[in-house]
Amino acid sequence: MRRLPHVTWLRSFEAAARHSSFSAAAEELHLTPAAVSQQIRQLEHHLGFQLFKRLPKGVELTDIGQAYAIPVRKSFVQMQEATDGLFRVQSKSVLRVRCSISFAALILAPLLRDFAEIHPDIDVELSTAVWSDRMEGAGVDIDIRYGAACWPEQNVHPLPVEEATLVCHPDYAAQLGSVLDPAWLGAADIVQIVGSETDWDRYLRLCGIDTPRPRHWMKADSSLIALQILSAGRGCALISRSFARQALSEGRLVAPFDLSLPMQESFVLVERDDLRENPGLRKLVDWLLTQRL
Repeated sequence: MRRLPHVTWLRSFEAAARHSSFSAAAEELHLTPAAVSQQIRQLEHHLGFQLFKRLPKGVELTDIGQAYAIPVRKSFVQMQEATDGLFRVQSKSVLRVRCSISFAALILAPLLRDFAEIHPDIDVELSTAVWSDRMEGAGVDIDIRYGAACWPEQNVHPLPVEEATLVCHPDYAAQLGSVLDPAWLGAADIVQIVGSETDWDRYLRLCGIDTPRPRHWMKADSSLIALQILSAGRGCALISRSFARQALSEGRLVAPFDLSLPMQESFVLVERDDLRENPGLRKLVDWLLTQRL
C-alpha cells in the first residue's frame, strides 16, 4: 500500500479546500500562510498531482483536488466523532442497572423518564439477563433479582411487585363468563411461563377448585412474551399485575376475575457493595424504592 501523506499536510489541505484560501486556512490552524502553502506543495509533490490552481487572488481546487477533498474531509470528521465519543470526559454520572427482560420492558423502562427529568446529571444504562446472581466482573451497579436466595451482598431491598392474576384478551374473556368455572378451567388454553409451573396448581387451590392443572397450549420464557401471545386473542396466563399494568390500563388485555395469587418468591434490588457512598446510586435506589411498581 502506498505510504499515506503526513497528517499535517492533509490538515492544511482540508482547511484550504474548505476556505478556498491559504490565508484563511492559516488563521484557523494558527500557522502562517507560507507554512500552509509549503505543506500543500509537499502534499502535491508526494501525490504527484496539482491540487490547487494558484490564482492572482486566492486559490481554486483542481478537479482532482476537488475529488480528493471530499474523502479527506470525511475522514477528519469521522476521526473527530470517534475521538469525542470514546475519549470525551464524562460530564454525567453513569449507573448501570441489570434486571430481567420483563422487569426492564414492562416496569422499569416506563419509569426512567421521570427519573431522568429529576436527575439530568445521571445516565442510567439498562441491561437484561435471564438469571443473575453475581455482580463482580459484570459491570453492574444495581441488580434486580427474583428469588428467595440469601444474596451475598450487604444491601438488598425488597421491591413491592404486585401479586399475579389471570390475564387474557377481551375476546377470550367473553368466552369465560363471569364465574370461575371448574369445567372451563380444566380445559383452558393456558400460556405457561417457564419457571412458574406450579402457579396454576396454587391458583386452583385458591379458587377452591379440585381439578387437574390445565395443559398448556404454549410456553413462554418471560411475562413479556406471554403478554404478547395473549394479545393475539387466544389463551390466558397468570401474570403479576405490575407486569400487566399497561396492557390492562389500555384495554388490550383484561383480568376477568378479581382474584390475586401471592408470589412464592420476591423481587429485590441489590446494590454493589463498594458503591454504597456513591451519591448517584443513593439517588437512584431511594427513588426506585418509592415507586409504584
